[in-house]
Amino acid sequence: MYAVNYLPMRDMKKSITGCCPPFDPAEWDGQTFTFDRKLFLKFPTRSLFHVPVGMNYKMRAIMARVEEVGATSPDHLMLSEEVSSWKSEQYLAVTKEVPGEEMVLLSGTYVTKVFEGPFKDIHTWYDELIAYVKGLGKTPIKTYFNYTMCPNCAKAYGHNYVVGFEQVA
Repeated sequence: MYAVNYLPMRDMKKSITGCCPPFDPAEWDGQTFTFDRKLFLKFPTRSLFHVPVGMNYKMRAIMARVEEVGATSPDHLMLSEEVSSWKSEQYLAVTKEVPGEEMVLLSGTYVTKVFEGPFKDIHTWYDELIAYVKGLGKTPIKTYFNYTMCPNCAKAYGHNYVVGFEQVA
């Protein structure tokens, strides 16, 4: 149904928290990924100056629906579109449609850059991502961020990595 040239796999069995797996930024920084009708479940979340609010409750409910129908994607990719300081749209990769949920197919080429720090730095990361993409001679189209782990796991691992995904022309 969909194709991705390659996405690094994160091994849930290596999680020290029982929640989020460890993240290796070297596998994601400065990469180019191509999606061809990659299937995502789309859902909104609230934010307070780009810091997710109540995301853990929303994720539990969404993941229960995804697991119920056996649609968990082995790449565990979730992209976030920062609509405003108060709202984000989440795109959770799935292997098949989840009844009753909004489904979206994404296609295109995406250049990535890894950032580390607090969520409030999103504006700086956005500017750096756009400058990075333009520096490669590419035209930015649409920006997504992949928050690699929840705040509790980021604290446990000692790093809060965020991957910027810029769709390019």
